[in-house]
Amino acid sequence: MDENRAYFDHMNGELPSRKPESEKGSGKGLFLAGMITGIAGALLVVAICILGIGVQESLEARGNAGSSANVNLKEGSAIDAGLINKLQGLENTIHQYFYLREMSNEELQEGIYRGLLWALQDPYSEYYSAEELEEILQQTEGIYYGIGAYVTLDTTSSLPKINGVIEGTPAEEAGLRTDDIIYEVGGVSTYGMSVTEAVALIKGPENTQVTLTIVRKGETDYLEFTLTRRKVEAPTVKLTMMEDDIAYIEITEFDEVSIDQFADALATARGSGMKGLILDLRGNPGGSVNAVVEMCRMILPEGMIVYTENKEGKRSEYTCDGKRKLEVPMTVLVDGNSASASEIMAGAIKDYGIGTLVGTTTFGKGIVQQIISFRDGSAVKITISSYFTPKGNNIHGIGIEPDVECPFDGEAYYGSEEHPDNQLEKAREVLLEMMK
Repeated sequence: MDENRAYFDHMNGELPSRKPESEKGSGKGLFLAGMITGIAGALLVVAICILGIGVQESLEARGNAGSSANVNLKEGSAIDAGLINKLQGLENTIHQYFYLREMSNEELQEGIYRGLLWALQDPYSEYYSAEELEEILQQTEGIYYGIGAYVTLDTTSSLPKINGVIEGTPAEEAGLRTDDIIYEVGGVSTYGMSVTEAVALIKGPENTQVTLTIVRKGETDYLEFTLTRRKVEAPTVKLTMMEDDIAYIEITEFDEVSIDQFADALATARGSGMKGLILDLRGNPGGSVNAVVEMCRMILPEGMIVYTENKEGKRSEYTCDGKRKLEVPMTVLVDGNSASASEIMAGAIKDYGIGTLVGTTTFGKGIVQQIISFRDGSAVKITISSYFTPKGNNIHGIGIEPDVECPFDGEAYYGSEEHPDNQLEKAREVLLEMMK
């Protein structure tokens, strides 16, 4: 979901300290102007493709996960006697000299685990405590306690960013917007945090409050929003029947609950006389490979959906029998926040030529992560393979270009109570031509 390697070139990798309230709107405005310029075209790091949860049973994994079993040091391993001695020296130094507070053994151990994954310098690989893993698994069920905003990471600024706002939630009611940069949560800087860490600050018990400090394009100062957390039930698939028998289906994430929701939406649309389909994948950060593959099987013709290759070159293929191929014209809305699993679907649709992509170039995440759990309930999420579209394209770092380019008019959308969506109107216009 995240990470912390990229920096503002014009700031040499450092963010300024917060200024006193009396100085707001002066130098801070200059910082924001430069910041907005630097991140205007920045890519997001998005939610992960989870192939599944494997259980690592090796002695080494049990040892790293906190087992009391003795670990035999392997020749050539990074974990050798010298490392253990140095860690003990660092621990003694911390306990003897660190001034701010006492550190528990558990906290220091967690720091070691997180540091090991950080050393990969991969924004998609990280360590999860047992509590963090449980929260992630709960989110895939579509229910949690928070503010109702999807959060990803802006890799240029190393700050979390709102990727989408769920209708009828505290985030929408407060006026938070897609592409808002989260500078602080409750007065705590989010710079360099993983998305998991930032989300942990935002979420909390029902009916408690959280304050977000936001950087927004076009604003010359920080914005602050205080929201009351509540239970959020986030349907990941939403159907609306439009004029001219056009079905509009929005998919916000590819979770396991999305499979049945998408099947129900298609069945309802067909029962309502659907003659054309607009599929909206804008702001969709991805999700489960299993979910996107099952959903693709509901619309694609017979053939390859996607295939992956790991570090040994082993290939895994995901195919479709074509028995439920979509029989009506389709347009697909995409943008720079459409990533990972949503690019698998968009890429397959484009390769087979069964739909027209409208919007802007997608994010470009062509790699896959897997969550591997340990006996103590903790886990690591780690990059395990690249994926390729049916025609063999790896879109990592490139993205998928739309067939019809149409940048989003945010000024018109947020400047009117009617919220005119120029991209949706363009997709509808293109679809009507296809339906003739």
